[in-house]
Amino acid sequence: MLKLKRETRRLPFASYPANSSVVKVTIITVVYNGAQTIASALKSVASQTYSNIEHIVIDGGSSDGTKEILEAYCGGLAKVISEPDSGIYDAMNKGLRCATGDIIGLLNADDRYDNPRVIETIVEHLRSSDVDAVFADAVFVDPAKSEAIVRRYSSRYFRPARIPWGWMPAHPTLFLKRAVYTRYGQFSTDFKIAGDFEFVARAFWNTGIRYTYLPEVFVRMNIGGISGSGWAGTMLLNREVLRACRQNGIRTNILKIHSKYFLKMLEFIRT
Repeated sequence: MLKLKRETRRLPFASYPANSSVVKVTIITVVYNGAQTIASALKSVASQTYSNIEHIVIDGGSSDGTKEILEAYCGGLAKVISEPDSGIYDAMNKGLRCATGDIIGLLNADDRYDNPRVIETIVEHLRSSDVDAVFADAVFVDPAKSEAIVRRYSSRYFRPARIPWGWMPAHPTLFLKRAVYTRYGQFSTDFKIAGDFEFVARAFWNTGIRYTYLPEVFVRMNIGGISGSGWAGTMLLNREVLRACRQNGIRTNILKIHSKYFLKMLEFIRT
């Protein structure tokens, strides 16, 4: 069988300063009516041991008290934008346009970092390794049951070659050098819940981007959300994943995409 040689291209990244504390990390948090969880997300960033963090919050014009919470934490935030948007990926793009960090990560309003050394670990690894991206694991927790872990989202299964099967890293654990966004652009606002998958497909498929998976839990995520809202959410997600693959010239089909759920079921068993 003829083996195709995958093209490898290095991205033109500037060298980091010798002093790791000079490396700036931008964290983007998007929120809309997230008064019940936003404080936890903000605290998890503020408690990080790494000091050079630019935390940007994009609020979609909340009316439930979120704005008042943001005002209480404004001293630790680099920028807050509160205005209507056209969806989560439009809000993320606003954050990307404001970002000035060397490394960029996204933390949702109902997520939080698992421990205070997450960002420090990211910076240390990206400085010591010739990679463009780092990602790890996340755990889904049930806040109604004293933060009981429902399952672990293991990113260890991800490879670019598995994108046609719908695989991607746990997005809140994915940290990229800013040049990745410079080269591959921002999130497509044509997607409702799979815009993060489409970006991963665009940036990782057949590009030679270098990455490392760290077998650690970086993020705790509350159960729920559109993509986790039962069968209807799953079907919408898979339709968008199929469309994202086709837009990026990736051959796949709906059966391939559904096949990944066998491994995902094992995540529940192993939790």
